[in-house]
Amino acid sequence: MNIGRVAGVFYLGTFVTGLVALAAGVGLTAANGIATICYVGVTALFYVLFRRVDPAVSAIAAAFSFAGCLVSALLMFHVRVPISPLALFGCYCILLGYLIAKSTFMPRALGVAMAIGGASWLTFAVPTVARALAPFNYAPGILAEGALTMFLLVKGADA
Repeated sequence: MNIGRVAGVFYLGTFVTGLVALAAGVGLTAANGIATICYVGVTALFYVLFRRVDPAVSAIAAAFSFAGCLVSALLMFHVRVPISPLALFGCYCILLGYLIAKSTFMPRALGVAMAIGGASWLTFAVPTVARALAPFNYAPGILAEGALTMFLLVKGADA
């Protein structure tokens, strides 16, 4: 089994259902819930894939992503949370970018792109900054995560 390809399928599921939820403009949708579940799958698979690169960084990255998924789930049920899940995913993407760049089984440029994308998600830590930069702060993260998804679906990765 190629862990990277399976992660790519989950990542694609995250993208498709996340876009449906975004288009619906409603926080409490089945699509948003499915997107969150898919991202939990991506996170678990990436932890397994990248723990051989750096176990500590892989675990910290997974913790940020799981926290982002938890915040997303809480927001679906209108629970007030003091941080945007995108800010947590920003930390995750930066760490994941580091792991990709350090790995020997994925392109270094993809790691750099993920780190840049993660920095764009970090703008959501400060709502006024995120609003001022919107919609431009979405592009780097979407492009980097989309490129990673395509790479995994086409090439796969297996440490």
